[in-house]
Amino acid sequence: MMAKTASTMLALGTAAPDFALPDVVSGRTVQLADFSDRAGLLVMFICQHCPFVKHVEEELAAIGRDYLDLGIVAISPNSLETHPQDGPEQLKAQAERLGFTFPYCLDETQAIAKAYTAACTPDFFLFDRDRRLVYRGQLDDSRPSSDRPVTGADLRAAITAVLTGDAPSADQKPSIGCNIKWHPGQEPDYYGAQLV
Repeated sequence: MMAKTASTMLALGTAAPDFALPDVVSGRTVQLADFSDRAGLLVMFICQHCPFVKHVEEELAAIGRDYLDLGIVAISPNSLETHPQDGPEQLKAQAERLGFTFPYCLDETQAIAKAYTAACTPDFFLFDRDRRLVYRGQLDDSRPSSDRPVTGADLRAAITAVLTGDAPSADQKPSIGCNIKWHPGQEPDYYGAQLV
């Protein structure tokens, strides 16, 4: 049985924390400022091995193709000490297999995951033009054990609102996924309350 963890539901209006992380595909450093010309920014915490991510990874790739005006970055936060299967070569293979159109970064120190209060994979944070948080929550109602199709409905509705200058609905359901695999003994203070 998979352990399920929910998003922390960081306060709406929170400013996007800065980051500078290596893209596992290109090798270049990706920073928050790289997306300054975009109408919004989607930060996704995902990984290669998680069954919740595997369940939705094709939809994540589709979102990347469908919203080219949106800044998108994927970040893998898992400890390579405990989960070497989420190492850079495996992430690169995942990105290439799925045709990701966005950078896929490795947060080896886990500092960026903690700055965003990320708790699970997948965990989504959508920011508006001013880089204020307007959506944090689920992709849609589908789960690996459910018979509901993966549509991306919740996240897509929020993205559409941002790109048209509207505010996404404040009625947001937390994302559910595998807990982030923290470095041993370095779990953040907010972790633990999110188990479901």
